[in-house]
Amino acid sequence: MRSKPALTGMKRKNAEKLTEGFRGIFAFLFTTSGIINILALTGSFYMLQIYDRALTSGSVPTLLALSALAIGLYLFQGLFDIIRSQVLVRVGARLDAKIAPLAHQVAIDMPRFGFSTAEALERGRDVDTVRSFLGSQGPVALFDLPWMPLYLIFVYMLHPYLGALTFGGAFVLSVLTVITELMTRRLASSTHQSAIARNAIADSNARNAEILKAMGFAGRAVSRFNAANQEHLQLQTRTNDISGTFGAVSRVLRMVLQSAVLGLGAWLTIQGELSAGAIIAASVASARALAPVDLAIGNWKGLVAARNAFNRLKETVVALAGNEAPMQLPAPTASLKVEKITIAAPGSGRVLLSEVSFEIKAGQALGIIGPSGGGKTTLARALTGIWPALRGSVRLDDADLTQWSDDNLGQYIGYLPQDVALLDATVEENIARLEEDADARAIVEAAQITGIHEMIVRMPDGYRTALGPQGASLSGGQRQRIGLARALYKNPFLVVMDEPNSNLDGEGEMALTETIKAIRARGGIAVVIAHRPSALAAVDLVAVIQNGKMVAFGPKEEILKSAAPADPGNRQAPAAQNAPRVTSRVLA
Repeated sequence: MRSKPALTGMKRKNAEKLTEGFRGIFAFLFTTSGIINILALTGSFYMLQIYDRALTSGSVPTLLALSALAIGLYLFQGLFDIIRSQVLVRVGARLDAKIAPLAHQVAIDMPRFGFSTAEALERGRDVDTVRSFLGSQGPVALFDLPWMPLYLIFVYMLHPYLGALTFGGAFVLSVLTVITELMTRRLASSTHQSAIARNAIADSNARNAEILKAMGFAGRAVSRFNAANQEHLQLQTRTNDISGTFGAVSRVLRMVLQSAVLGLGAWLTIQGELSAGAIIAASVASARALAPVDLAIGNWKGLVAARNAFNRLKETVVALAGNEAPMQLPAPTASLKVEKITIAAPGSGRVLLSEVSFEIKAGQALGIIGPSGGGKTTLARALTGIWPALRGSVRLDDADLTQWSDDNLGQYIGYLPQDVALLDATVEENIARLEEDADARAIVEAAQITGIHEMIVRMPDGYRTALGPQGASLSGGQRQRIGLARALYKNPFLVVMDEPNSNLDGEGEMALTETIKAIRARGGIAVVIAHRPSALAAVDLVAVIQNGKMVAFGPKEEILKSAAPADPGNRQAPAAQNAPRVTSRVLA
């Protein structure tokens, strides 16, 4: 077991992977910024030479030579500025390409651990925030800030008083920058959280649009969104007021300082301590020295947002890197064992299922019955690895589910959730689970087993028919049967079906029964959660889940017999006498 310092070092190393390969680029950008800032002194030297040499000598050739040299240096400065800007844009794109898939992977995992969809998608927005910042003027200010002493030294060389005045102005602006940081840090976090809350409400309203429309409470839903939006706007306004106010103050101070430099320079010239050209040169150089601070304050909101987004992305990389890829195991072929598992809801931590144990052999099918809210769907999520076990383990051929990677485990598990959601893709892609170069024969076989092949080929484009968002153009039964075909693609060893007949007609229920028989016949295991007894026609085992406990488990006939109303003239069969009393409500 690794020590805490070792884990901390590992996390730091994983976080550093975000900037791996970028250090050389940042060194290049820093060097390029140095060249740009050195070339930016062109204006000051040009003014110094014009006033102190060209005008005093009255030489036109000198004026033309100085002007030609200044134009050439300005062109070089512009060229390096373009290079720096384009490199920053490409760094943002490269970072996006590197992190966006990781962020999306976390976004897929977050909802099953109790996070809202809006909060999960925020990781993708964090990538956009960092990329947009790198393409703005914010990084330019940060790369120019270290070169401020260059201008301060130049002004000081013109006259110590001018250098002291410029340094004092830079110090005041730096203090304003620190104050801006302190005042916006907490507000920036609160604003981000309020945006997540607002987006969560918007996402919930969009997903329940039909209900809102049919039952006429869309107006109240909008009011609820508006309240969250108003809170977000208030926080955002306060943040903008702070950054805008300090930005305006910094610009005014910079203009005051530039005039003060001119005034002090004029006084020094009157005193005979400074030339006329030095006045203009000092003014230009001091303005350039303070420009990065002014620009940084003006872009501080974007800087804080990008920094917070980058920190969250580092946490994302650390979370993903903490999961080591397990060794690939052979495909399971023998059994499913559930050993005293306890499952808690990821969001609230409330225990939903406690101390459940059973074993199923290859070729068997288990029906799970019980009242609503008893823990049946929780068990299905545990069997498929969606929700991790708080205690205990789920094993395929004696190997815990955690010993497989998600990709490998997915080959051996088929899952039909209670609420079937199809991807915005074609029928073919949905059944094949987005597999590249999917096996057409396996796709058709899965469709035929579930009895929907004829339905699919009658669609406008057959298996290539696009279903649209969540398959909204299909009926509930059609979506359910396509979802079942997806669960059966390539004959997985374990198939878990949660209410598979909730939207099926008589023909669909017959197809479901044949599907379960087919799974058993090929040596697979089927687990069926059902309220309607018709779904249990092909199972041989039944478990009863009540109040988060498994109160009965055994052969179907015995369990269903014990679940039926007791006949006073009939004694229970011996095999069922030890089973707890279960009322007929378990099938309700």
